[in-house]
Amino acid sequence: MIQKTNRRGMLRSRLRTAAVVLLFSALSTPLLLQAEAFAQVADEVRISMTSFGPRRVFLLLFLMLGPIKILMPFVAMTKGADAVLRGRLATRAMVYSIIILLLAGLFGRVMMANFNVSVPVLALAGGLVLFLVALKQTLGSGSALQQFQGEPGLHLAMSPLAFPTIVTPYGIAALIVFATLANGDRSAELMIAVIVLIILAMDWLAMIFAAQILRWFGTALQIFAVVLGIGQVAIGLQVIFQSLILLGFVAGETG
Repeated sequence: MIQKTNRRGMLRSRLRTAAVVLLFSALSTPLLLQAEAFAQVADEVRISMTSFGPRRVFLLLFLMLGPIKILMPFVAMTKGADAVLRGRLATRAMVYSIIILLLAGLFGRVMMANFNVSVPVLALAGGLVLFLVALKQTLGSGSALQQFQGEPGLHLAMSPLAFPTIVTPYGIAALIVFATLANGDRSAELMIAVIVLIILAMDWLAMIFAAQILRWFGTALQIFAVVLGIGQVAIGLQVIFQSLILLGFVAGETG
């Protein structure tokens, strides 16, 4: 009996390890692709005013809604909680995140249309938000959520977990920009929805295995977080620059 129990324990440990390794690979792959994306970001931002592809949308939304920024706050929020509570909290936060993004995408696009806000102006606003938040994070100001103090519970699912930890303000801005660019194109809207759901699924997995990921890959993820922050600053500046070109405030090639 003892041998069977030990074998089962070893099997569960190996399965858990394999799952975390696969998750880490999923988290790191978009970051490894960033170098190439940054080299082309000027052209991509300009093209995105009329068309955009799934790879560009995924990379940008991963930067803004992806799982790396969630790990430390989630572990802090669930300190002392059992696996059942952590799983319920992660699942409920995902449901709230989907609702928040759906409402933001729908109402944001309608509001932009009613206020006659042009896409370059909207992109400029999103770029400013992304740049300022990313600059704050990169300079090491830290997040209050990482020093969260309080009892873990489901009351944390909406705030501060779903918003603003998972669904960031600049993530909402990016989603509104893409929803506006879709301009009623059902295939484009479906592409955006699928990409958002994939990223949220990665967020959910990251929360489920947050403690193991930080224990085994904490240092590597800190390095990735720095790269992520620099990438966000660069993309924010590039969006601002290209928006100013499209608005005519800066001379440059737009065609």
